[in-house]
Amino acid sequence: MHEPFAAVDIIRDKRDGRALTPEQIDWVVDAYTRDVVSEEQMAALAMAVFLRGMDTAETARWTGAMIDSGERLALHVSRPTVDKHSTGGVGDKITLPLAPLVATCGAAVPQLSGRGLGHTGGTLDKLESIPGWRAQLSARAIGRQLEEIGAVVCAATDTLAPADRKLYALRDVTSTVESVPLIASSIMSKKIAEGAGGLVLDVKVGSGAFMASLDEARVLAKTLVDIGTAHGLPTRALLTDMSTPLGAAVGNAVEVAEAVDVLRGGGPDDVVALTLALAREMLALAGHGDVDPGPVLASGEAYETWCRMISAQGGDPDAPLPKPRHVHVVEAPASGVLTTLDARAVGVAAWRLGAGRARKEDPVQAAAGVRCLAKPGERVEAGTPLLELHTDSPDAVPSALAALDGGIEVSDRAPEREPWPSTTVLDTVRS
Repeated sequence: MHEPFAAVDIIRDKRDGRALTPEQIDWVVDAYTRDVVSEEQMAALAMAVFLRGMDTAETARWTGAMIDSGERLALHVSRPTVDKHSTGGVGDKITLPLAPLVATCGAAVPQLSGRGLGHTGGTLDKLESIPGWRAQLSARAIGRQLEEIGAVVCAATDTLAPADRKLYALRDVTSTVESVPLIASSIMSKKIAEGAGGLVLDVKVGSGAFMASLDEARVLAKTLVDIGTAHGLPTRALLTDMSTPLGAAVGNAVEVAEAVDVLRGGGPDDVVALTLALAREMLALAGHGDVDPGPVLASGEAYETWCRMISAQGGDPDAPLPKPRHVHVVEAPASGVLTTLDARAVGVAAWRLGAGRARKEDPVQAAAGVRCLAKPGERVEAGTPLLELHTDSPDAVPSALAALDGGIEVSDRAPEREPWPSTTVLDTVRS
């Protein structure tokens, strides 16, 4: 087959700062999927994009080319569909209470989720700590569960944006993960191919996020929303704080337990606040903006939807969650106000305890993680428990403690930042 372009010419164009044409983008993504463009050539192009960037039109076209590399999920559901995506955080179990809550309020939530890598947790890893729960569903099973229950959280099918799956793995080993056009097109290609009628994005900001500053996060949020708009998908983005862990639990089973507390009308204030903020945006996009999710969550009604959702995927919502074989208590180093509990430090500690993975194929421990017994702004006394480190591997504790070094600060003065949950949502970007 005669190829209309040469990869080296496209690499050179982007290396020299020129915008790629729609035809170049369509061809290079398709040719990479067909293995006509080599891994080395795509690595060079990804680095050129990282250094030179892509404009709005290029990014939207790149997203479309990745969507066209596979199939679109056809959702035939009687109620409006809306999805949510988080850019990744520490203790971010929001999908777990959010999907059943929005379903209880009248919309359908097709949540195709991923696994954790490094210090950020994965929704599927958390749910797999529930005995019997399975992540893999057929497209037909996804549609049936959406119609009957209103919520499904599962792994993406292999036919959805296969070009992105290849490129994602390549970016991870070529130091091109942080490119805004590549991040945005990766997220949006899967979400648009998924077929939901609306999308709400939770763009994390802070030490535990890909975007450390609010300005960087705004650029990413606007890029994501612009791509959604270009492809006819109503999209909104909330910029939310990830400088300290979300909630008190970081890990797998510990986060499921905390999510269940929220669904039963309790749970940490920051988790409840963010769940409700995202739910309101999702319901507005789904045409149910007149429904207040607050009383629904407080009533425990969404917990019943959760139980049905878990059971439909083979899980036992009443089964005891895994417990760690070893718990190590970290004590407060001094008396005063806890001014810093760094999200990245806690996330890396949980990862080293076994809650996360360094490579996609690595296993995770269901019971591993961290419980935060105090949050910034609270007063602590020297020697009192500050964190619990949960693991099945006691020899992992020293490396987890090393990760926490410098991530905890206690002062005799109150922090300048406001206490949670008032700073949970930092900004909103709409089309």
